[in-house]
Amino acid sequence: MASWVLSECGLRPLPRIYTKPRTGLGSPSGSATNINLRISRMRTDLGGSLSNKERNWALRVSAPLRIQTVGEEDNKTTTADNGDFFNPGLPPPFKLSDIRAAIPKHCWVKNPWRSMSYVVRDVAIVFALAAAAAYFNNWVVWPLYWFAQSTMFWALFVLGHDCGHGSFSNNHNLNSVVGHILHSSILVPYHGWRISHRTHHQNHGHVENDESWHPLSEKVYKSLDDATRKLRFTLPFPLLAYPFYLWSRSPGKKGSHFDPNSDLFVPSEKKDVITSTVCWTAMAALLVGLSFVMGPVQLLKLYGIPYWGFVMWLDIVTYLHHHGHDDKLPWYRGEEWSYLRGGLTTLDRDYGWINNIHHDIGTHVIHHLFPQIPHYHLVEATEAAKPVLGKYYKEPKKSGPLPFYLLGYLIKSMKEDHYVSDTGNVVYYQTDPKLSGSQK
Repeated sequence: MASWVLSECGLRPLPRIYTKPRTGLGSPSGSATNINLRISRMRTDLGGSLSNKERNWALRVSAPLRIQTVGEEDNKTTTADNGDFFNPGLPPPFKLSDIRAAIPKHCWVKNPWRSMSYVVRDVAIVFALAAAAAYFNNWVVWPLYWFAQSTMFWALFVLGHDCGHGSFSNNHNLNSVVGHILHSSILVPYHGWRISHRTHHQNHGHVENDESWHPLSEKVYKSLDDATRKLRFTLPFPLLAYPFYLWSRSPGKKGSHFDPNSDLFVPSEKKDVITSTVCWTAMAALLVGLSFVMGPVQLLKLYGIPYWGFVMWLDIVTYLHHHGHDDKLPWYRGEEWSYLRGGLTTLDRDYGWINNIHHDIGTHVIHHLFPQIPHYHLVEATEAAKPVLGKYYKEPKKSGPLPFYLLGYLIKSMKEDHYVSDTGNVVYYQTDPKLSGSQK
């Protein structure tokens, strides 16, 4: 069953493996043009002193050994803005360093006291909601509790996610302790997910190497049986994907976030992964014990249903960070991929009242390019960067108090965004007419 589950979100850098450079730009329909976009770029040095054995091991891992740093983005002679026509698949006329320079210096400052205040606030709300629901214990209150508590579980996840990025504080030990407490409480292996999430950030927008909601190639897609395809793209099944992804990743990828020997990790991270798996197991054991104390039905109402609501929040938000824009957005391979171009394919989303509750995680473009910026500075940093980003920034539609409008984007994307071409270094999602309902 787990084989159909979509990837969710993940962190140790692995080698960037380029396919043979191709000419041509994938169009939204999946066909290639004759535009030659092969532009020279700086190559990542994999370390000439490594032994053959070490090199062979490194090639098993899916993230680059290092990401591009500020100033490494190439100067391109061809840009995307040509009169009134804008092609998001062409290189931008600015560098990563230009965006960084536009962001005020104080936006990079991490305040651990402020970060901890959000933790205290969210944890207090979680316990208050649970106490209120248990006290009233009626079927008018329970549905309201489930929505509110699942949203708060998601907020806890976002704070743990900040710990994983190091944007919570500059203190590694504080990040690790708080991250373990927050993530273990909602059954997430902190280090396992932290490491694979770094892989996602360092390979965002890359067809093969990305780790979060990356597209299936046409070959992989067609190798799936009809039932798997249907489950993968039929709501609500994709919204329950995250726990399965943690255990077995997604189609075309192997490994587990609980296995220290997985290709997701390097040997030096083995102890970290074991620590997180032990913490996860302790939380699972605590839940089993609580089921005997309060009864399994009460535990289901207080924790089980909010947990699955949190999973749905996580899958919806992370999916819509990378899918569902009105215009088709590119995915890259080979020498057409760069850290900057991949990051510019992410999307900001407005969640109305939820923006503050889930710590502005919908402000996602700047977070992807500079994950070290604390969440409480993301909105200001984004406003400062917009003049540099120009048309590469996709302004999100404003939400009402609750972001119900996003369900339309989610449904539309699930019907249209099924796979990408096996060839071409700039590709766009294509649609299987059998799933979209266009073929009768």
